Amino acid sequence: MKYPLRYRAGTPMVFTVLVALFLYISVLQGTAAPSDETEFLERRMTMVKNQIMERGVRDPSVLRSMMSVPRHKFVPARYIPAAYDDNPLPIGHGQTISQPYIVAYMTEILTLNKKSKVLEVGTGSGYQAAVLSPIVGHVYTIEIIPELATSAALRLKELGYHNVTVATGDGYYGWSQHAPYDAIIVTAAGGHIPPPLLGQLKNNGSMVIPVGGAFLIQNLVLLNKDKYGSVTTRNLMPVRFVPLTGRHD
Repeated sequence: MKYPLRYRAGTPMVFTVLVALFLYISVLQGTAAPSDETEFLERRMTMVKNQIMERGVRDPSVLRSMMSVPRHKFVPARYIPAAYDDNPLPIGHGQTISQPYIVAYMTEILTLNKKSKVLEVGTGSGYQAAVLSPIVGHVYTIEIIPELATSAALRLKELGYHNVTVATGDGYYGWSQHAPYDAIIVTAAGGHIPPPLLGQLKNNGSMVIPVGGAFLIQNLVLLNKDKYGSVTTRNLMPVRFVPLTGRHD
């Protein structure tokens, strides 16, 4: 699904930021990085510029993370050539890895920081958790499909995302053991906003969730809970996500 560009100003600054990020990550990887990894880094730079920055995402921490996370390591081998394309991709078990722009947008809209404790519902391959990892204090992510949860946990550990904890379970009910959360991000569409998740959100916290049926219009919804616990909601944009599954269905 395509979305309109939100900002187009500041192109020279965009290139300056991208080049700086490119050089920074290149130094971290070492000057003798394999040519294929250099190619993937260049593709990430193009992805960040064309798919993310030109659509209005500006948070430096989000841009750095999108530049650094190797999306090609979170997709099945046959989809690696399309890993940095502007669309979701299948990851097995009827699930998908989200479009890069949507991952960046949902991350930015929560206004996270290094002290944030975040709950993600719908781990999938672990890509969204990996993007969150350098930005926040800790990510707790829950996946209902055991095979995906197990493979994501191993992948995240191998890639060095040590502040991510993965569990197998029904995300509709959240993860009360570690609640309350500063932010909650849901990467599957529910027919309504799950009350258990809202209950596990801190006062002054935010939650982003796609709401709508599998074959109906879905809206990405932002919920903000104020210091008194009152909740306001705002529709952000039309989206298409896989359905949230579990006992509540």
